[in-house]
Amino acid sequence: MYGEQMVRMLRAVDLLSTPSGATKQQLVEHLGVDKRTVERLLGLLQELNFPIYDEPDSLSGMKYWKLVDTYVMKLPNITLPDIRLTLPELIALYLVKGEAQLFHGTEIEKLANSAFGKMSFFMPEGLSQQLEKVRTLFVPAGKFTKDYSGKDKIIDDLRRAMVDQKRCSAKYYSFSSGRKRDYELDPLKFFENNGGLYIFAYITAYDEIRTLAVERIERLDVTDTPFDYPKDFDPETRLSKAFGIIFDKPIRVKIKFAKETAPYIRERTWAPNQRITENEADGSIVLEMETCGWFDVKKWVLSYGIQAEVLAPKEMRQEISEELKTWVVKYHGCQPTLVS
Repeated sequence: MYGEQMVRMLRAVDLLSTPSGATKQQLVEHLGVDKRTVERLLGLLQELNFPIYDEPDSLSGMKYWKLVDTYVMKLPNITLPDIRLTLPELIALYLVKGEAQLFHGTEIEKLANSAFGKMSFFMPEGLSQQLEKVRTLFVPAGKFTKDYSGKDKIIDDLRRAMVDQKRCSAKYYSFSSGRKRDYELDPLKFFENNGGLYIFAYITAYDEIRTLAVERIERLDVTDTPFDYPKDFDPETRLSKAFGIIFDKPIRVKIKFAKETAPYIRERTWAPNQRITENEADGSIVLEMETCGWFDVKKWVLSYGIQAEVLAPKEMRQEISEELKTWVVKYHGCQPTLVS
């Protein structure tokens, strides 16, 4: 059974942490293994620096194995559940490992690899290599991921500030203004989008929650000033309402997709409240949804070229029309001729 060695070790620790400890024979009966396995397990615990020792009983003369008292006090007084890992669960963990491109080159990646290395110690011989082969069947799409090398301390400080709810002082490069800004901020949550790591943060100067790209935080100092987490802030709801990472005024959009593109639109959920209308005459569809992120929606529509047409709102339709005219001038050096 996969993970059986790990479960045995945890159950042995649970028994050894009792005031009386356990004899080797009691461990044999408790774990359902032979004496040789128990001896190997005790040796493993010592190699892992568990402070265990043996002590003879004054009456029976039997040798009891125990954890030192000061260490036992740190262990939770609970009955350990059955945490054996199935093969599908292990495969799932290794697939998650393969997708962890976001932290490539950082200390977080090193720690994750170290954790998987330790976990492989408890697997049956050869299973770790097998799982690595399974992982290679799925190629992670890392071409859009951002580079977080050298951002380890900032990421760790943000994590610590979120847990401790401490206000931060930061220097941030804003693309919208094209300059660096100094912020007092309350970091609330991390989230990922298209290979990038972002945070929701309450910006004191604007009295609102904004989205910041982690790689553009050039300096971060965690202060001793506590902050209260906003009671009405729901990050999952906010993310579901936005088309990308821009959270502006909600808009109702209506977009027509040609027959060739329609299957790709049908197979995804673009917004929680979306509605798709089929046009049997030509195979096209019309997608209607309420979302926010004017720029993100417009960029997305333009990515489909002539296969997509904005029907509403009319302001977005007009913006795209003007941009297409500019494209014609750039590529052909002349104004487009409109055909009536």
